[in-house]
Amino acid sequence: MLSRSRRDFLKSTIRSVTALGAAGALSKFGEINALAAGGANYQALVCINLAGGNNGHNTVIPITTAQQNYSLYQAGRQGLALPQNALLPISTGADTYGLHPNLPEIQALYNSGRAAILANVGMLVTPMNRSSYNQPNAVVPNSLFSHSDQTSQWQTIVPTGLGSNGWGGRVADQLASLNTGAQFPTITSISGCGLFCVGQSSLPANIPASGPVQINGALNNASRTQAMQTLLQFDNGLQLVQAANGILTRGNNYANQLAALIATAKINTTFPAGNPLADQLLMVAKLISLRGALGLSRQIFFCTLGGFDTHSDEMNTQVMLLTQFSQAVGAFYTATQELLVDQNVVTFTTSEFGRTLTPNSNAGTDHAWGNHHFIIGTAVKGGQMYGSFPSLALGSMNDTNSRGTLIPTTAVDQYAATLAQWFGVGSGAALSQIFPNLGNFGTSNLGFLG
Repeated sequence: MLSRSRRDFLKSTIRSVTALGAAGALSKFGEINALAAGGANYQALVCINLAGGNNGHNTVIPITTAQQNYSLYQAGRQGLALPQNALLPISTGADTYGLHPNLPEIQALYNSGRAAILANVGMLVTPMNRSSYNQPNAVVPNSLFSHSDQTSQWQTIVPTGLGSNGWGGRVADQLASLNTGAQFPTITSISGCGLFCVGQSSLPANIPASGPVQINGALNNASRTQAMQTLLQFDNGLQLVQAANGILTRGNNYANQLAALIATAKINTTFPAGNPLADQLLMVAKLISLRGALGLSRQIFFCTLGGFDTHSDEMNTQVMLLTQFSQAVGAFYTATQELLVDQNVVTFTTSEFGRTLTPNSNAGTDHAWGNHHFIIGTAVKGGQMYGSFPSLALGSMNDTNSRGTLIPTTAVDQYAATLAQWFGVGSGAALSQIFPNLGNFGTSNLGFLG
């Protein structure tokens, strides 16, 4: 019998190379027209999932606005309030907000018009406030404060049931004709993508930040490699086994070829060392640089930065994580400029929910609902805040209880639909197929992309 470690390795390898194999039979990479997707028609979406539920209350803070000011925030946050003089100021019209002190790269992108904020977005079935939320027959997303359920709902845009595929995958399905002849899947997961990456017909490639999983390289021994090849080529007369052997063989060849291509990808931008998100985004930059060789005019990427489930020690944890986020995104935007695709690449954040305004007894916060998110890229109409920033008065019409558990004022459907339309999905029937509840909300395009 195989040892546990060997079984785990083979499972991981098969998942990786099978996804590559699903892209279709690759011709030799060197024979592909390098200009196939290198023109102005190229577009990419890069999703950064802040897993665990980032606390938006300490990410974007009102300082002086028409409705509220820093003192209201400070009263709600209590011992978790960030000092006003430490905040990184940004403005939206006459209103002044502050970013977390460890987001200087995001501040610079916002102030230069390359980043925008979407305020208080979350899963909704229909528009809602405190009054409608507290009605006995209120229709709200299932299991509102559950990590797994809310992660699934953000990825599938199915708030009251079980989705079998994700909106990223469905977008890829709709735009499959734009990648006709492509030698690689539209969607690439760099870290832990769930249903978001799976469409009805689209499947993702799984490429770790360290590069494709290669059986030959992992065996690290010529005799072992030869033995594996012999086993894969052996005809045992069982059609199912032979078919599986063929998939694994082709997938391994694809992985080896892709690894060789990635080795030629040169990114001069310096990415911060020891930063897991930066490692992922560097791989994204390399794959974008290979878009012509892969024959792709559309690409979707999924990256993850985890650790945001801050029930305790939230202040110190956010310092570390938001530093990693800001530095990684800053480097990635610079890399898109280096590659001359900053106008063609939009990076956006997701997180399963926000957190309570008021702290708990462990210097942390608990699961909540609405949250603030960033959209970054030259195509972004930046230096602005979109959506409606909620009142931070405890027990207000934006609060489900009296802890600052924000009821979203913008639906994830609207957020995702705006990104999808920029990416090339037409309005009307095509959009409603991807986002069936979109018609419940006032607008399908929030206007943050040109």
